[in-house]
Amino acid sequence: MAATWVFGYGSLVWRPDFPASECVPAHLSGWKRRFWQGSPDHRGTEAKPGRVVTLLRDKRSDVHGVAYRLSPGSEPATLARLDVREVAGYDVHRLPVTLRDGRTLTHCLVYVATRDNPWFLGPAPIAEMAEQIAHSVGPSGPNRVYLERLAAALTAMDVEDAHVHGLVRALPRGVVHLSSGGSEH
Repeated sequence: MAATWVFGYGSLVWRPDFPASECVPAHLSGWKRRFWQGSPDHRGTEAKPGRVVTLLRDKRSDVHGVAYRLSPGSEPATLARLDVREVAGYDVHRLPVTLRDGRTLTHCLVYVATRDNPWFLGPAPIAEMAEQIAHSVGPSGPNRVYLERLAAALTAMDVEDAHVHGLVRALPRGVVHLSSGGSEH
């Protein structure tokens, strides 16, 4: 039986919260990461959704993240948990992902929120998105923490993501800090 791999490009980058037998920096070609997906269940509420990342097709872009090889025997339970974690608008795709060590995964599982889901927020000016992120809080904690932890994880991998790091620079100061509570999603 072939190994099951999952590519994380948002909260899965810093907090997979499942058993993995291998964890490798990786990238997905032909896509870009954007904070265009609403989060009514983790980093916001239905009345005031936060913003989390999704992927958009873009032939000229690469998205850097982490690929996880699921631990043998854990696949059914892990995939069931991921389906719950990514329930608000995300669909599972099987996409080719390239690992930093040169290996290529031809059918890596990637959760992508599509434009036709009810929580898709779409583009907005960077200052407006940063303001929404700074003031949104959900059961998993402040939306700002999601953004800051993603940016920190990408920086630790030597990845500069202009969209993510631009949002961090645009965050209003003094609203919510990284040390704020909440779980990790």
